[in-house]
Amino acid sequence: MNVAAEPAEGDLVVLRAGGTSVVLDARGAAVPRVLHWGADLGAHPDPGVLTAAPAVTPHAPDQPWPLTLVPMRADAWSGSPGLEAHRSGKSAPTILRQVATTHEANRLLTSSLDNASGTEVAVELFLEPSGVLRARATVTNRGHDVLEIAAVRLLMPLPHQATELLDQTGRWAREASAQRLPIAYGTHRRASRRGKSGHDGPLLLVAGERDFGFRKGSVWATHVAWSGDREHLVERLPDGAGPHAGVLGGGELLAAGEVRLEAGGTYSSPWVHFVWSDDGLDGLSRRLHQMLRARPHHPMSPRPVVLNTWEAVYFDHDLSRLTALAVRAAEVGAERYVLDDGWFLGRRNDRAGLGDWTVDPEVWPHGLHPLVDHVRGLGLQFGLWVEPEMVNPDSVLAREHPDWVLGPAANAPAEWRHQHVLDVARPEVFDYLLERLDALVTEYRLDSLKWDHNRDVLAAVRADGSPAIHQQTSAVYRLLAALRARHPTLEIESCAAGGGRIDLGILEHADRVWTSDTNDPIERQAIQRWTGVLLPPELMGAHVGAPVSHTTGRETDLTMRGLTALFGHAGIEWDLTTLTSEERRQLSSWVGLYRELRPLLHSGDVTRADLTDPGALLHGVVASDTSEALLAYVRLATSPDAQPGRVQLPGLDRDRDYRVRLRLEAGAPRLVEILPPSWWDAAIGDGLMASGKALGVVGLPFPVVAPGSGFLLHLTAVQPVATP
Repeated sequence: MNVAAEPAEGDLVVLRAGGTSVVLDARGAAVPRVLHWGADLGAHPDPGVLTAAPAVTPHAPDQPWPLTLVPMRADAWSGSPGLEAHRSGKSAPTILRQVATTHEANRLLTSSLDNASGTEVAVELFLEPSGVLRARATVTNRGHDVLEIAAVRLLMPLPHQATELLDQTGRWAREASAQRLPIAYGTHRRASRRGKSGHDGPLLLVAGERDFGFRKGSVWATHVAWSGDREHLVERLPDGAGPHAGVLGGGELLAAGEVRLEAGGTYSSPWVHFVWSDDGLDGLSRRLHQMLRARPHHPMSPRPVVLNTWEAVYFDHDLSRLTALAVRAAEVGAERYVLDDGWFLGRRNDRAGLGDWTVDPEVWPHGLHPLVDHVRGLGLQFGLWVEPEMVNPDSVLAREHPDWVLGPAANAPAEWRHQHVLDVARPEVFDYLLERLDALVTEYRLDSLKWDHNRDVLAAVRADGSPAIHQQTSAVYRLLAALRARHPTLEIESCAAGGGRIDLGILEHADRVWTSDTNDPIERQAIQRWTGVLLPPELMGAHVGAPVSHTTGRETDLTMRGLTALFGHAGIEWDLTTLTSEERRQLSSWVGLYRELRPLLHSGDVTRADLTDPGALLHGVVASDTSEALLAYVRLATSPDAQPGRVQLPGLDRDRDYRVRLRLEAGAPRLVEILPPSWWDAAIGDGLMASGKALGVVGLPFPVVAPGSGFLLHLTAVQPVATP
């Protein structure tokens, strides 16, 4: 450990892991400055090159200025500052000076103080073994009067070769829609003011080299691990960012007056994640997925096949119908049964009942026990849907405690899906929710909760007029943690009208996310593709829905629906009592395929090809030792080309030979051709033998697949025969 107020002259702080380096200069009294973030430069990078100062230009500060960990206007940084704060309208701080630095292994903690204002800023950096850099800042009020925090941002440098930007937008049932644009001078800021990360919130903000893709190019990305209001930004100014071109980062988006620190008070920002790759977006995913899978609380048991009742029955809760559905679920191989919305007091539609977390005695005179016992007797786990943060005006809770509704006392906020938000930070509300949820989990020995959040938080103030989102988000985290402390084996799914709250903050408390409310596989292919840049498949709920999608009205075949749901935490959301015998056979075969392949699906490296045909996708997972791979080819739309021609298979070891097999358990693709490619029949049989180099460089001529269909390739490495 190296602890010093002023590190020795010539010392550089070097963080190295997972092929990534972060190098900082912590010499002298100034806030440490970032010299490099990107490719690994070794244990002893060249200080002469890294500390070389840029030229001094006309109409600029007389001396070269650095980009520090907390860039401020006083440092000659004219972009978004690392800290915005004031005391009674007077700016604070003005100039930060380093007071202590602790560097141990791949963790750096540095503390800086502005003596004039009494503002202390501590920044913690930790480089994960996978190469993901996590950063957060803690502000402490060392003065005597109140310090009001307006913004705390974590920012890292971008080089000049980062010229293009990619992030995501979206809406309900159309989340994670990628958008791409050039990086221009100025600020590209994505701010979410929805009280959650939002259907339109970026999962990752990515800057990269021109024409970067999934398999090529250097890219730099950031993610703010926070489930409330937040901001992501890329910023480039004509005068640069010290020797760098610009910055990338973000933080919590704070409302005026939201964080006010009394003397001695502290505020810690959310963790902001930074990840670099020199082999495209797949490289980002590999590092992020490795980090998530290394967490001690990451789900390690096989992800059970889920039967969710929502699109099967909606609010029509009838014991005989639900038990029949459970029987069919068990017959096809499901492992967890989740009773969705409609089980609690007065809940016959979405206009009443939220907040009254008691089983409705009119529908369930004996409670849920008859259904739970039946489900467990079939060998299935049992889970339940809840939406604890919400309340319907038509509920016992709202009538008895109207003051528990979040919003200004004088004017009720607008209804959204006939519901309001509860003030979870209010102690009585917190205690009530914990008691009711604890009682449900205890009585029914629940294996899982599907935790929903179906509206944005409007009029985001408490009854006394104080801003609410920071306290609300923190209270929800505490509520989830308290419930899990009482029930350590309980699994929780984060749902927010689908993918409206997907971030690494909520995933500290949840075991998976509901990726989208649409089960349309055409829509889902893109949604899962882009959500999967951040999250590994085992954290993304993906279900086989009915033949006609309930959200789009589009009809798709079971092969496509199964192939899409395979690459996630798979489940079923379909009235299984209506299936034909052939549909039951095919669905059961698909479940068996998922259960066979999930060890690979949920441990392998995600890979995606950069196809030139916008109507087709090729993606999959490859074992970390490249011994096995699953690749799905799906067609979303027709192409002007008569056939796709040769398609290179990504992610394989070019020095190994592979057996290539078609896995048709989920059904065969619909082909539009007279004859298939010559290798097709061999792949259906014992398998096609080919080298990884030929498959990855030359590729196979693919069949002409009809829109809304696809196929699955299973590749296994052939061990070389030992020579005598």
